[in-house]
Amino acid sequence: MAFGIENVNLPGLTELGQQAAETTGEETAKMASGIAGNMAMLLAGIVLIIITIVVILLAKRIIVNSVLGLIGWLVVKYVLQVSLPFWPSLVLSIIFGLAGLGAMLVLAFMGIV
Repeated sequence: MAFGIENVNLPGLTELGQQAAETTGEETAKMASGIAGNMAMLLAGIVLIIITIVVILLAKRIIVNSVLGLIGWLVVKYVLQVSLPFWPSLVLSIIFGLAGLGAMLVLAFMGIV
């Protein structure tokens, strides 16, 4: 046997094999006929595919925006050494990306933070 497994005794395995052998293509077609041609199932499938694509596209944009905001925050905070409050500026940069960082810089320029 493969992988050195020999004489394995699994109860119910022979019954499962017999049931699979007795199941014909006609019985399988009868079971699947409830779904085949059902327009509601087709529409539900198409709607789920569209929702999945939209969610993936939005998630990619959100992740890229957050990463760019974090990189920009690191550059402003440690390379340019602009004194911004640590946690508020970090959280805003991660949530809103570069726009949040820009807002914090404007607020720092105006002396509000």
